[in-house]
Amino acid sequence: MNISTLAGLSGVPAKTVRYYESVGLIPPAIRTANGYRFYDDADVQTLQFRQRARGLGFPVEDVANLLALWRDQSRTSADVKSLALRHVDGVERKIRELETILHTLLDLIERCHGDDRPSCPILSDLAGTAGGHERSGQDGAPGETAERDSARIRPLAETT
Repeated sequence: MNISTLAGLSGVPAKTVRYYESVGLIPPAIRTANGYRFYDDADVQTLQFRQRARGLGFPVEDVANLLALWRDQSRTSADVKSLALRHVDGVERKIRELETILHTLLDLIERCHGDDRPSCPILSDLAGTAGGHERSGQDGAPGETAERDSARIRPLAETT
């Protein structure tokens, strides 16, 4: 089958197939006499395997290891399970990080009045001035901070 058929059957765009070949993520295709790439059902299965593993969030390196294990008939399922458990640990860590981000954002949104006032706890937090202690008139905006700082420095320079 040609690359277009492979792309259609595997769900992997032809451009991605070429990229995978160029970086060694899949073996180079057999070339026909006229130079066209030729693929078989095993290539479709390999690409589907790779896509499913990536869809589950496995990093590229782990996908390569899983593919090697899939092809190795002397593998142990313990090796596969160990790799999957390490991935689950990473997923759980990422979930905790995302939950922390979510709670922080919800807290900031709750504290923001969302009205005509210029003061905003969300901007204050992003500027590092959380807690309502804004550095300038509007959530530590850079232009106003520079003006304030130059006004404070000027009297010091004039006294010397």
